[in-house]
Amino acid sequence: MARLKRLMAVGAYALVSSLVWTAPSFADEPLFGFTYTTDLLPKDKYEVEQWVTWRGQKAHGSFNLLEGRTEYSYGVTDHFQLSGYLIYDWTEAHHNGVDGTTIPPEPFSPFFPNPNGSFHSFMPIGVAVEGIYRVMSPYLDPFGLAFYVEPVIGHRFLEFETKAIVQKNFLDDRLVLAGNLVWAPEIRYLPADPYATPGTADAGPNTNIETDVNLSLGASYRFMPNWAFGWEFRNEREVNGWAVFARSQWMGNAYYTGPTIHYAGEHFFFTLTGLTQLPWANNYMNQPVLYNGRDYDVDFENYRVRLKLGYYF
Repeated sequence: MARLKRLMAVGAYALVSSLVWTAPSFADEPLFGFTYTTDLLPKDKYEVEQWVTWRGQKAHGSFNLLEGRTEYSYGVTDHFQLSGYLIYDWTEAHHNGVDGTTIPPEPFSPFFPNPNGSFHSFMPIGVAVEGIYRVMSPYLDPFGLAFYVEPVIGHRFLEFETKAIVQKNFLDDRLVLAGNLVWAPEIRYLPADPYATPGTADAGPNTNIETDVNLSLGASYRFMPNWAFGWEFRNEREVNGWAVFARSQWMGNAYYTGPTIHYAGEHFFFTLTGLTQLPWANNYMNQPVLYNGRDYDVDFENYRVRLKLGYYF
């Protein structure tokens, strides 16, 4: 009888453990702060998400950028998810450039503050629509594959971001590997710069065209029910114009890495990720923005921290 009780206890423990550890991930839960997976909302389900991203520290002085995003997502089908969101940013900068001048971040490019003064501003950046279509599921196919498109319309700004998303699961879905390849051309309409040398191209007004080509990798392990820990790695490249394959037109080329922690309950989740720029940067068109091996052009900084909060309905 004692042996039978022990066997029943062991069997019950194994059954509970199996149910806990092999439970599928919540649909669309973001395991990473910056890397997307192929998980989507089921048909007719929806959620709201709030993102806050802090980007800080340049070569010198003071620099802070807070990026906000409020998103609503809906599962059109089990394989197609549609989202809409608002983007809004706040920033402050003071003598943050490599040369000691005050330079606003890229979202505030239409502003030309006094190079020797301080700058701070809040601005609605724009609105966006995001569509993700999953071709293969990591739970039913050898790996997951999805494609992402996101047009953004903002103040003097247009962007069309496309993304290929791959995902592979191991260890009964406890270990998730994901990769994203991003191609995102953007157009900015800039007014005249009152501090530029008259007659030069920088004096404007002008139209600035560039293309972002980014690679993002992530690994996440569910170490206990509802909790996962992971790591992300990103390479971000900025290209002058559309010439993605012309190395002479490459501008910023920076690398970031850092940890991520994720919690998912029945209806609520959060993800917190912190990245730091590695001293591997290069800039083929603007060497003066490099400092101690890092790129401090308008779209790069030393640290990034992103918090995602979401609620499923």
